[in-house]
Amino acid sequence: MDDRDPEPARGSAVTAADHGATRVLTLNRPEARNAIDIPMRERLAEEVRRAADDPGVRAVVLTGAAGTFSAGGDVRSMEGAGPDAVRARLDPVHETVRLIATCGTPFIAAVEGAAAGLGVSLAAVCDHVVAAEDARFVAAFGKVGLVADGGLLWTLPQRVGMGRAKQMLVFGQTVPASRAYEIGLADSLAPPGTALDAALERASEAAALAPLSVAAAKRLLARAGQSLDRLLEAEREEQTALFGSTDFAEGRAAFAERRPPRFEGR
Repeated sequence: MDDRDPEPARGSAVTAADHGATRVLTLNRPEARNAIDIPMRERLAEEVRRAADDPGVRAVVLTGAAGTFSAGGDVRSMEGAGPDAVRARLDPVHETVRLIATCGTPFIAAVEGAAAGLGVSLAAVCDHVVAAEDARFVAAFGKVGLVADGGLLWTLPQRVGMGRAKQMLVFGQTVPASRAYEIGLADSLAPPGTALDAALERASEAAALAPLSVAAAKRLLARAGQSLDRLLEAEREEQTALFGSTDFAEGRAAFAERRPPRFEGR
Protein backbone atom coordinates (compact mmCIF):
# COMPACT_ATOMS: atom_id res chain seq x y z
CA MET A 1 0.00 0.00 0.00
CA ASP A 2 1.22 3.51 -0.73
CA ASP A 3 2.22 5.59 2.27
CA ARG A 4 -0.45 8.27 2.55
CA ASP A 5 -0.77 11.22 4.92
CA PRO A 6 -3.83 10.67 7.13
CA GLU A 7 -4.56 14.41 6.80
CA PRO A 8 -4.62 15.05 3.03
CA ALA A 9 -2.86 18.21 1.87
CA ARG A 10 -4.91 21.22 0.96
CA GLY A 11 -4.87 22.48 -2.60
CA SER A 12 -5.00 19.07 -4.26
CA ALA A 13 -8.01 18.52 -6.50
CA VAL A 14 -8.38 14.96 -5.19
CA THR A 15 -6.85 13.90 -1.90
CA ALA A 16 -6.02 10.36 -0.83
CA ALA A 17 -5.67 8.97 2.68
CA ASP A 18 -5.39 5.40 3.92
CA HIS A 19 -7.48 4.03 6.77
CA GLY A 20 -6.07 0.56 7.26
CA ALA A 21 -6.75 -1.35 4.04
CA THR A 22 -9.24 1.28 2.84
CA ARG A 23 -8.24 4.27 0.75
CA VAL A 24 -10.39 7.39 0.95
CA LEU A 25 -10.42 9.60 -2.15
CA THR A 26 -11.90 13.05 -1.56
CA LEU A 27 -13.07 15.44 -4.26
CA ASN A 28 -11.49 18.60 -2.89
CA ARG A 29 -12.75 21.87 -4.38
CA PRO A 30 -14.99 23.05 -1.54
CA GLU A 31 -15.01 26.63 -2.82
CA ALA A 32 -16.79 25.32 -5.95
CA ARG A 33 -18.92 22.66 -4.19
CA ASN A 34 -16.44 20.11 -5.55
CA ALA A 35 -17.35 20.88 -9.16
CA ILE A 36 -15.24 18.68 -11.40
CA ASP A 37 -12.92 20.72 -13.62
CA ILE A 38 -10.25 19.30 -15.92
CA PRO A 39 -7.45 19.06 -13.30
CA MET A 40 -9.80 17.20 -10.96
CA ARG A 41 -10.82 14.82 -13.75
CA GLU A 42 -7.21 13.99 -14.49
CA ARG A 43 -6.22 13.66 -10.84
CA LEU A 44 -9.22 11.46 -10.05
CA ALA A 45 -8.36 9.06 -12.87
CA GLU A 46 -4.78 8.93 -11.59
CA GLU A 47 -5.81 8.24 -7.99
CA VAL A 48 -8.41 5.63 -8.95
CA ARG A 49 -5.84 3.87 -11.12
CA ARG A 50 -3.28 3.95 -8.33
CA ALA A 51 -5.74 2.53 -5.81
CA ALA A 52 -6.92 -0.18 -8.20
CA ASP A 53 -3.32 -1.26 -8.85
CA ASP A 54 -2.29 -1.34 -5.18
CA PRO A 55 -2.70 -4.86 -3.72
CA GLY A 56 -2.68 -3.39 -0.22
CA VAL A 57 -5.86 -1.44 -0.90
CA ARG A 58 -8.82 -3.75 -0.28
CA ALA A 59 -11.56 -1.10 -0.66
CA VAL A 60 -11.92 2.53 -1.75
CA VAL A 61 -14.29 5.20 -0.43
CA LEU A 62 -15.08 8.13 -2.72
CA THR A 63 -16.44 11.26 -1.04
CA GLY A 64 -16.49 15.05 -1.28
CA ALA A 65 -15.01 17.75 0.93
CA ALA A 66 -16.94 20.14 3.17
CA GLY A 67 -20.25 18.32 3.31
CA THR A 68 -20.95 18.16 -0.43
CA PHE A 69 -20.31 15.20 -2.71
CA SER A 70 -20.07 17.11 -6.00
CA ALA A 71 -21.92 19.78 -7.94
CA GLY A 72 -21.02 17.91 -11.13
CA GLY A 73 -18.99 19.14 -14.07
CA ASP A 74 -17.60 22.66 -13.74
CA VAL A 75 -19.76 24.56 -16.23
CA ARG A 76 -17.42 27.56 -16.18
CA SER A 77 -14.60 25.41 -17.55
CA MET A 78 -16.74 24.32 -20.52
CA GLU A 79 -16.97 27.68 -22.29
CA GLY A 80 -15.55 27.69 -25.80
CA ALA A 81 -14.66 23.99 -25.79
CA GLY A 82 -14.42 22.63 -29.33
CA PRO A 83 -14.90 18.99 -30.34
CA ASP A 84 -11.33 17.96 -29.54
CA ALA A 85 -11.45 19.68 -26.15
CA VAL A 86 -14.76 18.01 -25.31
CA ARG A 87 -13.35 14.58 -26.13
CA ALA A 88 -10.23 15.34 -24.09
CA ARG A 89 -12.26 16.35 -21.02
CA LEU A 90 -14.32 13.14 -21.26
CA ASP A 91 -11.34 10.79 -21.60
CA PRO A 92 -10.22 10.84 -17.93
CA VAL A 93 -13.82 10.54 -16.75
CA HIS A 94 -14.34 7.50 -18.94
CA GLU A 95 -11.12 5.97 -17.63
CA THR A 96 -12.30 6.53 -14.06
CA VAL A 97 -15.72 5.00 -14.69
CA ARG A 98 -14.26 1.97 -16.47
CA LEU A 99 -11.80 1.35 -13.67
CA ILE A 100 -14.40 1.61 -10.90
CA ALA A 101 -16.81 -0.65 -12.78
CA THR A 102 -14.34 -3.33 -13.79
CA CYS A 103 -11.41 -3.36 -11.36
CA GLY A 104 -11.32 -5.91 -8.58
CA THR A 105 -11.45 -3.37 -5.75
CA PRO A 106 -14.83 -2.50 -4.19
CA PHE A 107 -15.70 1.21 -4.38
CA ILE A 108 -18.09 2.83 -1.90
CA ALA A 109 -19.49 6.34 -2.40
CA ALA A 110 -20.13 8.46 0.70
CA VAL A 111 -22.63 11.14 -0.34
CA GLU A 112 -23.30 14.19 1.81
CA GLY A 113 -25.22 17.21 0.55
CA ALA A 114 -25.73 17.23 -3.20
CA ALA A 115 -24.62 14.81 -5.89
CA ALA A 116 -25.40 16.58 -9.15
CA GLY A 117 -24.68 15.82 -12.79
CA LEU A 118 -21.35 14.07 -13.11
CA GLY A 119 -21.40 13.66 -9.33
CA VAL A 120 -24.36 11.30 -9.73
CA SER A 121 -22.40 9.41 -12.38
CA LEU A 122 -19.45 8.89 -10.05
CA ALA A 123 -21.68 7.74 -7.21
CA ALA A 124 -23.83 5.44 -9.34
CA VAL A 125 -20.89 3.48 -10.75
CA CYS A 126 -19.64 2.63 -7.25
CA ASP A 127 -20.43 -0.79 -5.82
CA HIS A 128 -22.19 0.67 -2.78
CA VAL A 129 -23.64 4.14 -2.22
CA VAL A 130 -24.05 5.48 1.31
CA ALA A 131 -26.20 8.62 1.35
CA ALA A 132 -26.74 10.99 4.23
CA GLU A 133 -30.43 11.21 5.06
CA ASP A 134 -30.55 14.84 3.87
CA ALA A 135 -28.58 14.23 0.67
CA ARG A 136 -30.10 14.67 -2.77
CA PHE A 137 -29.35 13.48 -6.28
CA VAL A 138 -30.07 15.45 -9.45
CA ALA A 139 -28.92 14.75 -13.01
CA ALA A 140 -30.53 17.68 -14.83
CA PHE A 141 -28.05 17.79 -17.71
CA GLY A 142 -30.85 19.11 -19.92
CA LYS A 143 -30.89 22.38 -17.96
CA VAL A 144 -27.51 23.27 -19.44
CA GLY A 145 -28.15 21.71 -22.85
CA LEU A 146 -26.12 18.53 -22.45
CA VAL A 147 -26.77 14.81 -22.14
CA ALA A 148 -25.79 12.66 -19.17
CA ASP A 149 -22.17 11.53 -19.26
CA GLY A 150 -19.77 9.60 -17.08
CA GLY A 151 -21.54 6.36 -17.96
CA LEU A 152 -24.77 7.38 -16.21
CA LEU A 153 -26.91 6.18 -19.11
CA TRP A 154 -25.46 2.72 -18.41
CA THR A 155 -25.32 2.67 -14.61
CA LEU A 156 -28.53 4.47 -13.67
CA PRO A 157 -30.98 2.14 -15.50
CA GLN A 158 -29.18 -0.82 -13.92
CA ARG A 159 -29.66 0.68 -10.48
CA VAL A 160 -33.18 2.10 -10.70
CA GLY A 161 -34.76 0.70 -13.88
CA MET A 162 -35.39 2.41 -17.19
CA GLY A 163 -38.58 4.21 -16.18
CA ARG A 164 -37.10 5.85 -13.08
CA ALA A 165 -33.89 6.65 -14.94
CA LYS A 166 -35.95 8.59 -17.49
CA GLN A 167 -37.51 10.70 -14.74
CA MET A 168 -34.04 11.80 -13.68
CA LEU A 169 -32.32 12.03 -17.06
CA VAL A 170 -35.14 13.25 -19.31
CA PHE A 171 -37.18 15.32 -16.83
CA GLY A 172 -34.41 16.40 -14.45
CA GLN A 173 -36.14 15.06 -11.34
CA THR A 174 -34.39 15.72 -8.03
CA VAL A 175 -34.31 12.61 -5.86
CA PRO A 176 -33.98 12.98 -2.07
CA ALA A 177 -31.97 10.39 -0.19
CA SER A 178 -35.01 8.56 1.16
CA ARG A 179 -36.36 8.07 -2.35
CA ALA A 180 -32.90 7.20 -3.68
CA TYR A 181 -32.77 4.40 -1.13
CA GLU A 182 -36.24 3.15 -2.08
CA ILE A 183 -35.40 2.90 -5.79
CA GLY A 184 -31.84 1.56 -5.46
CA LEU A 185 -29.78 4.63 -6.29
CA ALA A 186 -28.53 4.60 -2.69
CA ASP A 187 -27.77 1.30 -0.98
CA SER A 188 -27.85 2.56 2.60
CA LEU A 189 -28.65 5.73 4.54
CA ALA A 190 -26.76 7.41 7.37
CA PRO A 191 -27.52 10.33 9.67
CA PRO A 192 -26.33 13.68 8.26
CA GLY A 193 -22.61 14.13 8.68
CA THR A 194 -21.89 10.41 9.12
CA ALA A 195 -21.90 9.06 5.55
CA LEU A 196 -18.12 8.74 5.51
CA ASP A 197 -18.08 6.81 8.79
CA ALA A 198 -20.77 4.46 7.47
CA ALA A 199 -18.86 4.02 4.20
CA LEU A 200 -15.66 3.20 6.07
CA GLU A 201 -17.52 0.56 8.05
CA ARG A 202 -18.89 -0.94 4.83
CA ALA A 203 -15.42 -0.82 3.29
CA SER A 204 -13.96 -2.71 6.26
CA GLU A 205 -16.54 -5.44 5.68
CA ALA A 206 -15.51 -5.69 2.02
CA ALA A 207 -11.82 -5.64 2.94
CA ALA A 208 -12.30 -8.72 5.13
CA LEU A 209 -13.41 -10.83 2.15
CA ALA A 210 -11.11 -12.74 -0.18
CA PRO A 211 -9.79 -10.17 -2.69
CA LEU A 212 -9.66 -12.62 -5.60
CA SER A 213 -13.26 -13.66 -4.95
CA VAL A 214 -14.45 -10.05 -4.83
CA ALA A 215 -12.57 -9.24 -8.02
CA ALA A 216 -14.09 -12.22 -9.82
CA ALA A 217 -17.59 -11.22 -8.72
CA LYS A 218 -17.07 -7.68 -10.05
CA ARG A 219 -15.76 -8.99 -13.37
CA LEU A 220 -18.71 -11.32 -13.80
CA LEU A 221 -21.25 -8.67 -12.81
CA ALA A 222 -19.74 -6.31 -15.39
CA ARG A 223 -20.54 -8.99 -18.00
CA ALA A 224 -24.10 -9.52 -16.82
CA GLY A 225 -25.50 -8.07 -20.04
CA GLN A 226 -24.12 -11.00 -22.02
CA SER A 227 -26.04 -14.15 -22.80
CA LEU A 228 -26.46 -16.74 -20.07
CA ASP A 229 -24.23 -19.21 -21.93
CA ARG A 230 -21.36 -16.73 -22.19
CA LEU A 231 -21.73 -15.73 -18.56
CA LEU A 232 -21.71 -19.38 -17.44
CA GLU A 233 -18.55 -19.98 -19.46
CA ALA A 234 -16.87 -17.00 -17.79
CA GLU A 235 -18.11 -18.21 -14.41
CA ARG A 236 -16.55 -21.62 -15.00
CA GLU A 237 -13.16 -20.07 -15.78
CA GLU A 238 -13.26 -17.75 -12.77
CA GLN A 239 -14.30 -20.51 -10.37
CA THR A 240 -11.67 -22.90 -11.72
CA ALA A 241 -8.96 -20.31 -11.07
CA LEU A 242 -10.25 -19.60 -7.56
CA PHE A 243 -10.21 -23.29 -6.64
CA GLY A 244 -6.43 -23.18 -7.11
CA SER A 245 -5.88 -20.04 -5.03
CA THR A 246 -4.15 -19.82 -1.67
CA ASP A 247 -7.11 -17.83 -0.38
CA PHE A 248 -9.50 -20.71 -1.08
CA ALA A 249 -7.22 -23.04 0.89
CA GLU A 250 -7.20 -20.51 3.73
CA GLY A 251 -10.98 -20.13 3.55
CA ARG A 252 -11.46 -23.89 3.85
CA ALA A 253 -9.03 -24.09 6.74
CA ALA A 254 -10.66 -21.19 8.57
CA PHE A 255 -14.09 -22.73 8.09
CA ALA A 256 -12.94 -26.07 9.48
CA GLU A 257 -11.13 -24.43 12.41
CA ARG A 258 -13.98 -22.01 13.11
CA ARG A 259 -11.78 -18.92 12.98
CA PRO A 260 -11.73 -15.75 10.88
CA PRO A 261 -9.87 -16.24 7.59
CA ARG A 262 -6.66 -14.36 6.83
CA PHE A 263 -6.80 -13.71 3.11
CA GLU A 264 -3.73 -12.56 1.18
CA GLY A 265 -5.13 -12.01 -2.30
CA ARG A 266 -3.30 -14.85 -3.99
